[in-house]
Amino acid sequence: MGSYDAIVKFFQEGGAFMYPIAIVLAIGLAIAIERWLYLTAAKTSNRMSWKKLLPALESGNLREAMNKANSSRTGIGKILSYGLARASTSRRSGDVEMAMEEGLMEVIPRLEKRTHYLATFANIATLLGLLGTIIGLIRAFTAVSAANPAEKADLLSASISVAMNTTAFGLMVGIPLLLFHTVLQTKTTEVVDSLEMASVRILNLITERARGHQAND
Repeated sequence: MGSYDAIVKFFQEGGAFMYPIAIVLAIGLAIAIERWLYLTAAKTSNRMSWKKLLPALESGNLREAMNKANSSRTGIGKILSYGLARASTSRRSGDVEMAMEEGLMEVIPRLEKRTHYLATFANIATLLGLLGTIIGLIRAFTAVSAANPAEKADLLSASISVAMNTTAFGLMVGIPLLLFHTVLQTKTTEVVDSLEMASVRILNLITERARGHQAND
């Protein structure tokens, strides 16, 4: 209970600004957890979907690949459905590539959604902590000015110690949120890179099949 009591005392002595910082922490953690779960699920589902779609693409069965892509909710399925839809009307690789880029541009915002808020919340937590400290120091100096001269030093040191709690708490919230933001950005980049690599592979397979048809013709 000693640690718990110390935490409660630290929070209570920080003043009113501790509460908005705590709210920022709660929202930031909720976003970080949700984004981590979403990106992990997206990475896994894209890998599984790719394993199902690749055999149909390599065998040249684009109709089967199209049906599987249309029934898939994954990012790779959407990109493939865009590419195959364009390939059915145009044999130019540039047109197919543009169609898949369009699908990729539709997928990326969902992967990056809400992650940027973590950096904003980290800054807000830090600034709230500084603001709380400044207001606490203003109140401390105001109180000290009217205090007994013999008690001024002790009263000022105690007031400053309490006022610094908000800055400490703001940094304790801001630093982890910045780390979460960096980790999620890295994870998002990995998923996007895998989608781009798959898009190149799909384009090459479709192009090779189109060239094969032209050669047969």
